Amino acid sequence: MTKQVLHVGIAQIAPVLGDVEANLQKHLHYIELARAQGIEVLLFPELSLTGYSLREKTLDVAMAVSHPLLEKLASAAGDMVVSAGFIEEAHAGEFYNAQAMVTKGQLVHVHRKLNLPNYGGLEEAKWYSKGQDLEPCEPIAGWPMHTLICADLWNPALPHLAMLDKPALMLAPVNSAADIVSDEFSNPQGWKTNTDFISMTYGVPVLMANSCALEGNSRFWGGSRILDAFGNCLAEAGGEEALISAEVSLKDTREARFQLPTIRDADSRLVLDLLAKRVGK
Repeated sequence: MTKQVLHVGIAQIAPVLGDVEANLQKHLHYIELARAQGIEVLLFPELSLTGYSLREKTLDVAMAVSHPLLEKLASAAGDMVVSAGFIEEAHAGEFYNAQAMVTKGQLVHVHRKLNLPNYGGLEEAKWYSKGQDLEPCEPIAGWPMHTLICADLWNPALPHLAMLDKPALMLAPVNSAADIVSDEFSNPQGWKTNTDFISMTYGVPVLMANSCALEGNSRFWGGSRILDAFGNCLAEAGGEEALISAEVSLKDTREARFQLPTIRDADSRLVLDLLAKRVGK
């Protein structure tokens, strides 16, 4: 029988830049805390196992999906679904900003970041390859989930495409520093607007997990949040390391998508035709 209510959580942590072993221990600690609270899905921030501003350190921390560290994480997860960020080395010299989903001792899904930001203080396109797939995963029966990493959510086409799969949960691991885009652009306000919009427009609970690390001059401001299917904020972290949690329900998703049938009325054929006209110009 499908679970109607899911206890979800976010581990807002400050990863140690480039120290995957120290970060693994921090993950294991928060997994134990989450287990004690009965959390069933636990989300860590983008690149939670490595830290964000890696540059040349990418070579030191990149790992294949078969790496023992990910096996340790999967083993520790037990029945919990745990999502953590890492640098995936798919082939020699081919690196991806990726998010691994593990449960019951197994790696069940990897999302490779699709939209690599290359503006302001961001230069991911210099270091990483772009992901090419957007696929859901259903680690818990009746709860299909999509993962979009940080800037993926700032390309409006990507959340829209993800939501056409009708996921019951959207995981949004991010690394957002307050002034990394510009002095005028407010990342804290921008992420509130972005996640509020996606949640209420598509009738989907959203987990947005941000780092709270200090890396050089970049202060990652935290503010991780859990939204229900109506866009209501159920839990929100401050600027320090924290474990937050809340319950989300399929009943809310059912009602939200009935009241605002964005997915039903998406008219993908029309959108595809309009897009083809523009691509052809």
